[in-house]
Amino acid sequence: MTTPIANTTAQPDAQPPAQALVRAHDLARTFDVSAPWLNRVLERKPRTLLHAVDGVSFEIERGKTLALVGESGCGKSTVARLLVGLYEPTRGGFTFDGQDAHAAFKGRDARAMRRRIQMIFQDPYASLNPRWLVEDIIGEPLREHGLITDKAQLKTRVGELLQSVGLSPLDMAKYPHQFSGGQRQRISIARALATEPEFLVCDEPTSALDVSVQAQVLNIMKDLQRERKLTYLFISHNLAVVRHVADQVGVMYLGRLVEVADKQQLFSAPRHPYTRMLLDAIPKMHDTGRARTPVQGEVPNPLNPPAGCAFNPRCPYANDRCRTERPALIDDGGTRVACHGIEEGRIPLGEMVAA
Repeated sequence: MTTPIANTTAQPDAQPPAQALVRAHDLARTFDVSAPWLNRVLERKPRTLLHAVDGVSFEIERGKTLALVGESGCGKSTVARLLVGLYEPTRGGFTFDGQDAHAAFKGRDARAMRRRIQMIFQDPYASLNPRWLVEDIIGEPLREHGLITDKAQLKTRVGELLQSVGLSPLDMAKYPHQFSGGQRQRISIARALATEPEFLVCDEPTSALDVSVQAQVLNIMKDLQRERKLTYLFISHNLAVVRHVADQVGVMYLGRLVEVADKQQLFSAPRHPYTRMLLDAIPKMHDTGRARTPVQGEVPNPLNPPAGCAFNPRCPYANDRCRTERPALIDDGGTRVACHGIEEGRIPLGEMVAA
């Protein structure tokens, strides 16, 4: 009798799976890019809709980093703006720590929710007010949220935030134009950290920086994540950067996720043909004699995307089903992938896309 008793008591004591801090479900955003009303009437043209994000779903565990990658115009930055409340979703939703974030953004909990979710923008030259001192730039969130009202305490806190990103407290008396691009991005990170957020949305935070400066900023972000247990959504088109910072990677194409996998699995065994083409286009130090395969074709017009799988005009494995039926994101051995060829077993797992 002792063995069954031990088995039954062991199950309740088992560790439950980690709960996602961030959960996006069927997130979509459509923009009306129609011509003015009178032009449409005279030219007899219908409204024109741009489906910038079309049914994106993902989860991010607390303290982890999900990276979104893809070519320009695939909807990465729109997802970022949806998660911080700059855009309202046309369809779907986003829950943060079990709470409907978009409902919170519009209700009484808006201030509390915005304290917990912050964003680091792409261009450090445009995201900082050139007429403000650094002290005012970093101190603004503290004042707006009522976290610190005493001037002496505010100055002390701004100095601490500057030190946390590798700058000096003396820098608070300077203007943004007195700093390099990397230093400006550090100021942006310090501003984002002012409210002690739990979730940071990073929209290509290093793309405007030199390679050597990129490494410094990324290392600071990794250190801050370990120290503060931060959760990141990291948006980038640079797969080398993604490999350094991400725990999971989501590949987007024309507003849709085509593959989501753990970093190691995605880089070692990519499933979707688009992911394989992106990875095969990366220069490899030890493959200098092998011709690299560029990403084939052009991204279709997002105002008139192809029927079925949006990637089918560029995919060497496309068949009639791919041209008519939109693939769902299904689980394939721990990787979620939207591909009829993978689902039907027509694409060998180890095969890379040929030129």
